[in-house]
Amino acid sequence: MKITEFLKHNYRHFNAAALIDAAEGYKSHLDNGGKMMVTLAGAMSTAELGISLAEMIRQDKIQIITCTGANLEEDVFNLVAHDYYERIPNYRELTPAQEQDLVERHMNRVTDTCIPEMEAMRRIENVILEEWMKADQAGEAFFPHEFFYKILLSGKLEESYQIDPKDSWLLEAAKKNIPIIVPGWEDSTLGNMYASHVISGDVKNVHTVRTGIEYMIYLAEWYTNTATDESTIGFFQIGGGIAGDFPICVVPMLHQDLQRENVPLWGYFCQISDSTTSYGSYSGAVPNEKITWGKLGIDTPKFIIESDATIVAPLVFAIVLDQ
Repeated sequence: MKITEFLKHNYRHFNAAALIDAAEGYKSHLDNGGKMMVTLAGAMSTAELGISLAEMIRQDKIQIITCTGANLEEDVFNLVAHDYYERIPNYRELTPAQEQDLVERHMNRVTDTCIPEMEAMRRIENVILEEWMKADQAGEAFFPHEFFYKILLSGKLEESYQIDPKDSWLLEAAKKNIPIIVPGWEDSTLGNMYASHVISGDVKNVHTVRTGIEYMIYLAEWYTNTATDESTIGFFQIGGGIAGDFPICVVPMLHQDLQRENVPLWGYFCQISDSTTSYGSYSGAVPNEKITWGKLGIDTPKFIIESDATIVAPLVFAIVLDQ
């Protein structure tokens, strides 16, 4: 039985039914000529979402991605250092002394998965520092994702691949040169490394890596040139936080701050989140709240799946891919 057949037979109520509705809405949006943005919060790359996300990119089911700096870099960490990762199923039971042992071994824990500093982070630092310095010396500036595209497409890392490269979503995105928005890139391992190289003088101009405000300008231009009443942009949000809130705000910015007319609202919205609607959290806000901010319209198809994105997102993608 195909995955889609199994899901449609068994997933009939509650969050299960919401998953089916959201996936069918995703397909309908694309079938009607729309395009889709996918946003990645949390540690989706370390959860190896790339296995399904890369296929979505290959089959043109995603036209633009917004992600945190962590998700940007962690897909590449996994690509070159997978064999050195350690999984700790009993992570809930670790004592402070056991956590100290991990840090002394340079194993950075993300829930049940430890990322090896030397094999992953420092290996990428050495390669990307060359690109930072090269651009800096030439008086050039690029976005964080563009530097990653450079090192991936150069082939410099190919000998270090430790997974099937078809499972790297960032490599697939680089091949298609799809736009990636990375708000708050400074809040990432490589962002910290970049700051250290500016402080030490290896990089002279702090703006060699372009900023979040420039990302918003870039997104505004892309949205203006891409969204039409006949081909609206959908918004598929995995988690919450800056990865979701930053890009969705491009629409009210164009309307309210630039006073532009005839800018289409987002044409589809779905969020996968396990955050509750309380305490003023963005992640827990129901989709209708976004109407009041000028992000979604009354008639925009809206879905919320209250569940674990590491479980739900691959299943939604399977339906979109007709698997």
